[in-house]
Amino acid sequence: MRCYRQCVTSRKRHAQIVESLRSTGVASVRELAENLQVSESTIRRDLILLDRNGELVRTYGGAALPRGSAEAAETEADREIPLDVVMSRHQALKDAIAEEAVKLVEDDSVIVLDIGTTPLAIARRLRGRPVTVITSSLPVLDVLRDDDAVRLVMLGGVLRRNYQSLVGSLTEQALRQVSADLLFLSCTGVRPNGHVVDNMAVEAPLKQAMVETAGKVVLVAAETKFPGTGSLRVCSFSDIDVLITTSGADPNTLQLCREADGKVILA
Repeated sequence: MRCYRQCVTSRKRHAQIVESLRSTGVASVRELAENLQVSESTIRRDLILLDRNGELVRTYGGAALPRGSAEAAETEADREIPLDVVMSRHQALKDAIAEEAVKLVEDDSVIVLDIGTTPLAIARRLRGRPVTVITSSLPVLDVLRDDDAVRLVMLGGVLRRNYQSLVGSLTEQALRQVSADLLFLSCTGVRPNGHVVDNMAVEAPLKQAMVETAGKVVLVAAETKFPGTGSLRVCSFSDIDVLITTSGADPNTLQLCREADGKVILA
């Protein structure tokens, strides 16, 4: 009974921490400890767990919402614009990229779809196509599960609930058995030096494994990903065959991609 009560209390506190960040964007360990009336060491343990689950990002002395979450989608320039307008603007960029992406797909090909909203937009446009789709994304499963034309292969792994994806060693092992024609790769940032990065430690090795599976690697990254965020290197432009982005992407970075023999498509 004592363990049950502690688990309930912890879950409630975790929810309060995330809710607090949704209101303020960032918070310090001290502030959270004072607001929730617990010790700073308890808050630090909570932040480690929540960071591991991808519900927040630990910062020096505190935490922030992960970049790319709906609540963190507003940039400084967007502060006075309603969130639904900002999000619809970002979705329009992703939809434009998806329209260009499906033009690269040939019938009867094998495609790996990464997690993320842009690969999800691509999945919607693959409905009715005679292709094989391999993914660890549960939203992609929901989009394609009832489509008789698409052969859907789900990678195994541990459920990452907040991102609705499967991760871990089982997922990596499954990817080693895959040989695909095409990979649509997402990321959280594209550095000016041509490094493709991600901000989640559990995702970076999976993305690297995906790159190794595919005959052609297509990076789908809207202009907001230049430079974006993330410190974990996934690959470089030398590993990318095609980059699909939007017109606001940094031109110098795009030129680096071309110099590495990558094709750049502006959606």
